[in-house]
Amino acid sequence: MSDSETFFFIRSWPVFYEDNHLLVVYKPSGLLIQGDRSKDVSLLDLARRWIKRRYQKPGNVFLSLVHRLDRPVAGVTAFARTSKAASRLSEQFRTNTVKKQYVAVVEGVVPDAAGELVNSMERRGPTSRILHAPTAKSQEARLSYRVLDAGEKRSFLEIDLHSGRHHQIRAQLAHMGFPVLGDLRYGGSKPLPQKQLALFARSLSFIHPTRKSRMAFSCPLPAGWPWPDIANTPDAPPWNWQDLQPELDL
Repeated sequence: MSDSETFFFIRSWPVFYEDNHLLVVYKPSGLLIQGDRSKDVSLLDLARRWIKRRYQKPGNVFLSLVHRLDRPVAGVTAFARTSKAASRLSEQFRTNTVKKQYVAVVEGVVPDAAGELVNSMERRGPTSRILHAPTAKSQEARLSYRVLDAGEKRSFLEIDLHSGRHHQIRAQLAHMGFPVLGDLRYGGSKPLPQKQLALFARSLSFIHPTRKSRMAFSCPLPAGWPWPDIANTPDAPPWNWQDLQPELDL
């Protein structure tokens, strides 16, 4: 099966790349990336099941999470299929050599066409806070953004993430005065219909853990994305986990 023919259980759920060391796949909004106390199914669980079924593997399937996305965030994510790949990819994420690009719809009209945000950030339980000055526990958070389009009350941004802090994009944009659409935790005015966030991990680029060549993966904006002029292409994946569930035969 070639890469172009590979899909994750159903044809509307894309697999961007797969080999003996890597699995790069689409994560819909609303699906956990890794199991938690809720006991809800996770993408990691499903990916192990997919590999087991695809290759008729006996016993347990090794798969390691190297890239996290919040539950209400959709987009491109990666898993390692070997311990060597897990170690080398984790090092790339730790040293910020992975290139991560997001897009977001935010509340309000961002005045500058582009900019950079550099903040001291500290995680406090389930949220992260922007601090006025660094502390012993804080970390530097850096991103750059570009306004792709703007409406009367919203802006559509492209974001290059230069560090990987907990809830970084959500917290930094909210601190700037432009919370992500649907993000009640960080100042959003109202939820989106299925509690998703208008934050999308559009592309991911890293060095292959064994071949040492740089690889880049990107995904079209999902169906229903709240900027209709540039969304809803024919190959757009479903935005929400709830929309995929009825089609699955697990």
